[in-house]
Amino acid sequence: MSASPQHDDDVIPESMTIVAWSGDLDKVWPTLILGSTGAAYGMSTTIFFTFWGLFPLVRDDVRITGTNAMTKALAGMNRPGMSHMKLSKLHMAGAGPWMLKKLARGQNVALPTDLVQMCTELGVNLWPCEMSMELLGLRRDQLIDGVGEPVGAATALSAMTKSQINLFI
Repeated sequence: MSASPQHDDDVIPESMTIVAWSGDLDKVWPTLILGSTGAAYGMSTTIFFTFWGLFPLVRDDVRITGTNAMTKALAGMNRPGMSHMKLSKLHMAGAGPWMLKKLARGQNVALPTDLVQMCTELGVNLWPCEMSMELLGLRRDQLIDGVGEPVGAATALSAMTKSQINLFI
């Protein structure tokens, strides 16, 4: 059964906040789909990227991040960048993400890199977590274009208190 079309009497929430804590492809992808869709519907949309969710925001040309041996080792074990995301299940040494992206292209599903651009164009607030950036040794200049200034948990919570939809992905 397909979804029914939008009716005039349906109320669209004014705002949505998503907490993106995972850097896995199969979690980042729906986060960006929901974020761009909410903004396309006219919602004020914010995605707060924290902990491992920050790594996809790192530019693909940045290989190693970190400020000391431990944070550099974390980046070495979990390569940052949108093009390097792994699947949480069935990663299969990179074959899983390749197959999923191939299926998506065949079905004309926007890839995460395209969705980030859509989010930026639609005015989605892409907020990196300031504390997580410090913890993981990430610098603002290592992040992709379109990402907002780093914010703290209090700022994210403030946005959530005003949102009708709050998701944790």
